[in-house]
Amino acid sequence: MTALLEVRGLEVDFVQYERGLRRRTVHALTGMDLTVAAGEVVALVGASGAGKSLLAHAVLGLLPPNAVERGEVLLDGELLDAAGRRRHAGRGMTLLPQAVSFLDPVRPVGRQVRRSAELAGHPAPRRAAAEALARRGLGPEVLRRHPHELSGGMARRVLGAMATMSNPRVLLADEPTTGLPPADVRTTLGGFRAMADDGGAVVLITHELRAALDVADRVVICRDGRTVDVADPAGFSGDGAALAHPYTRALWQALPGNGFSVAEGV
Repeated sequence: MTALLEVRGLEVDFVQYERGLRRRTVHALTGMDLTVAAGEVVALVGASGAGKSLLAHAVLGLLPPNAVERGEVLLDGELLDAAGRRRHAGRGMTLLPQAVSFLDPVRPVGRQVRRSAELAGHPAPRRAAAEALARRGLGPEVLRRHPHELSGGMARRVLGAMATMSNPRVLLADEPTTGLPPADVRTTLGGFRAMADDGGAVVLITHELRAALDVADRVVICRDGRTVDVADPAGFSGDGAALAHPYTRALWQALPGNGFSVAEGV
């Protein structure tokens, strides 16, 4: 299967200045690898601070000016620098962000979703916006509301509608199910599976490993800014004996229902 998106040995440092103009370098990513092909959902899993969200921003060329990047990011086999990736952002590659603060607090939801529809080239953006929200169980009244008038789950569904408006070839979904009730989690993940089955590529960044296993083709485990394992979803069963890497096995065993066990030295 030909890779649509490849990340090879990605490293990201941040240069910071403290009092007295003392310079220090923070090593945020120290070796991230990720491959996703058309037709795949790849779950990117790791503890908080492992570098999952930072990887997504780096792939889209959205790092701040004090970032120093090394490694390679390829789209369709073409090596792209940060500027090249930014040209694809919002078109061929789209981020579904984690924070609802990505919504403009002073503009009605309808205007923001319609703008996404316009940028995606929809000939009737008003209708496209209403239909996109309706597919996510949101009525036309939501179009008139401001983001602060939405629940966290509703805001996430709005972000999902905006991120998929252009039918991107690659979707990087950053914690898209946090705070959603179980039925909405299943619907959201099912939508990602359907997108992949239609030929798209989805990187599902999540803490919710158990839910991701229902739709993921592969699970990429990261720790401390580095990819440590690529696992088959079928291995996440029982006590995790089929999982080769000790850290992957520890993450699985630490989940509710698996004993909350924490292995020493992992």
